[in-house]
Amino acid sequence: MNRELSAMVKEIKSCKRCGLWKTRKNPVIGDGSPNSRIMLIGEAPGYNEDISGKPFVGEAGKILNELLKSVGLERKDVYITNILKCRPPGNRNPRPEEIKACVPYLDRQISLLKPRIIATLGSFAMSYIFEKFGLKKEKISSVHGKVFKVNNLTGTVKIIPLYHPAVAVYNKNMKTTLLKDFRSLCTE
Repeated sequence: MNRELSAMVKEIKSCKRCGLWKTRKNPVIGDGSPNSRIMLIGEAPGYNEDISGKPFVGEAGKILNELLKSVGLERKDVYITNILKCRPPGNRNPRPEEIKACVPYLDRQISLLKPRIIATLGSFAMSYIFEKFGLKKEKISSVHGKVFKVNNLTGTVKIIPLYHPAVAVYNKNMKTTLLKDFRSLCTE
């Protein structure tokens, strides 16, 4: 697995499947434990992530660290990645053609790492993962914090849609909801 993951990292670093490679500083592939049973998936790198090459290192990352700590986890205990591996200019939303170009990498990460729990951070990640695993399209406001069980070739996977931690940057009241929803990561 490590050889396959290393090969994918090299491939992503030289990727030109969409135009985002022209403006990126660093692709943001993933961080944390490749052996974790928990994978967190965001939408796309922001400014700080583009500079560092690591996911969730800005303000949203600080909140994510707090949320993980609230359920007894640290970044090293989970694997964190994004739908897109490169930052959209101005932190705009990912475009459909960018998502289509980049998700084969995410699909490979899921296939190689075989997480038992996939927590989506935000609506873009939720939409893609719900579609990938054959779940009914939903609004994140209706399903955040709920656990959806799906079966695939490696067994049962729990899909947990969560609000993106950035919501608490802009609306401090959302932190209570995020803290409550993150408890779903530790339910058996």
